[in-house]
Amino acid sequence: MPTRSIRSLAFEDLSVGLSELVFKTVTDQDVVGFADISGDQNPIHLNELYASKTRFGQRIAHGLYTASLISAVIGTRLPGPGAVYLSQTLNFKAPVKIGDVVRVHVEVAELIDARQRARLVCECAVDATVVLDGEAIVRVPSRAELVAAA
Repeated sequence: MPTRSIRSLAFEDLSVGLSELVFKTVTDQDVVGFADISGDQNPIHLNELYASKTRFGQRIAHGLYTASLISAVIGTRLPGPGAVYLSQTLNFKAPVKIGDVVRVHVEVAELIDARQRARLVCECAVDATVVLDGEAIVRVPSRAELVAAA
């Protein structure tokens, strides 16, 4: 993802429909780095010859790498620092290949006042193809909590 300023929104700043959209071009370095960090050395991600014989015809990015792009949006833009993941559902729909530009869209679908929770609808797409979707539940700090943490 291109370097963007980090935005920290408090629970009071959120509204249903508020969204964030970012784009990330998947590189070989991303895939190799994710394999190193995660320990997932599946040759579908790392070996061009092996991958060429699969139904995808070439190397693909790890599904959880694509999901991590959602985490990046939640942790840096919507709602941003201080948000704590409580749950995430993921539906993998299509492969992401090296060189693909992934569009990551996160939108506030519901606010739960009692415990400062937000339900976020998450989607990753390449061109017009949704490659991953799901929902996240996050706890969002209040404005007072953000000020105290600064």
